[in-house]
Amino acid sequence: MSRSFVKKSLAELPSSGIRRFFDLASTMRGVISLGVGEPDFATPWHIREAGVYSLEKGYTNYTANCGLAELRREISRYLRQNFQLDYDYDREILVTVGASEAIDLALRSVLEAGDEVIIPEPCFVSYKPCTVMAGGAFKTVSTREADHFKLKPQDLARAVTDRSKVLLLSYPNNPTGTIMTTSELLQLARIVEQHDLLVIADEIYSELTYEGEHVSFASLPGMKERTVLINGFSKSFAMTGWRIGYAAAPGEIIAAMTKIHQYTIMCAPIAGQMAAVEALKNGTGEIEKMKAEYSRRRGLIVNGLRQIGLPCFEPRGAFYAFPSIKETGMSSREFCEKLLQEEKVAVVPGDAFGRCGEGYIRCSYASSVEQISEALERMGKFVQRHAGKGAKAPTSTIPFAEIAR
Repeated sequence: MSRSFVKKSLAELPSSGIRRFFDLASTMRGVISLGVGEPDFATPWHIREAGVYSLEKGYTNYTANCGLAELRREISRYLRQNFQLDYDYDREILVTVGASEAIDLALRSVLEAGDEVIIPEPCFVSYKPCTVMAGGAFKTVSTREADHFKLKPQDLARAVTDRSKVLLLSYPNNPTGTIMTTSELLQLARIVEQHDLLVIADEIYSELTYEGEHVSFASLPGMKERTVLINGFSKSFAMTGWRIGYAAAPGEIIAAMTKIHQYTIMCAPIAGQMAAVEALKNGTGEIEKMKAEYSRRRGLIVNGLRQIGLPCFEPRGAFYAFPSIKETGMSSREFCEKLLQEEKVAVVPGDAFGRCGEGYIRCSYASSVEQISEALERMGKFVQRHAGKGAKAPTSTIPFAEIAR
């Protein structure tokens, strides 16, 4: 071939750091994966049944581009009831193929070539690539463990330039599990208003907040008209494979997002949309059960990581722990590669989520207590074996399965 036909900016994008370790782990036998952020719960039966029933009734057609009217009404009701947000289901809500499509659509709808997106790190791996693919430029802002990985207003203010157009926020945060309080978000909101920024608020983990209440950025005074709220059903309702998400925003932005959506996707799958209706109508009880179990696992993994010599900030939301591995003397990638090869435990290197994630690893606790306990046992052996490189030896000899009980 005389030349490459692949777009240069796309060819230069790195592959997902999460996917690389997941794919590697899938080729090995006996691996415990704490890598991918996917609930180990099956979608609650009554939600699955709604999807099955829709197929049995022959609902296999397209829906409106923006999604089933019934689902949009339920989303509007849910946002009003849970987050004090008032969105017109007919003009201000779009149903998408997962929250990931909603993020992509939002960026493509508002960015002109060279517009700047401010992205606090560590962050979800798709934010920067989606910005580039939308024709924008990203500017990262590092957060620090000393600040509980929260975006500080002075750091945001320093990052703003004449090209800045969007602030991309994600709380509860992936990978750190950090949440933000109302007063902290209000400080950011003042800077957003001062510099006339749009906020894309990825709140996919909103229901998985363990301490305090989740505060939606759009609910702050004056922020609804300058916020694109992103959410979905994957995490809170254990519906990852159904691929149903949504965006709520001012009508002008939703109309622009819908144009792209209708030309590229047409609509989200109807069976998934009908299952999502059932989830919103009757699924909140299952959310509370799953949330209670995640909170139990959170205590197990955080305490376990500390006991084996890996200091760990206590996450307040999502289902990830983000321990420091700096005392081992290894880089994040070296630690993860050796842990996978030697003990068959898959975790994700922190630098996959941004440069300031170096020195950390992400461990998902969306796995069973038994899997987490066994993973901690193996990780303890690994840390002890490499303690000569600077790691502290484990402080407990009690099997983690016993601690879990």
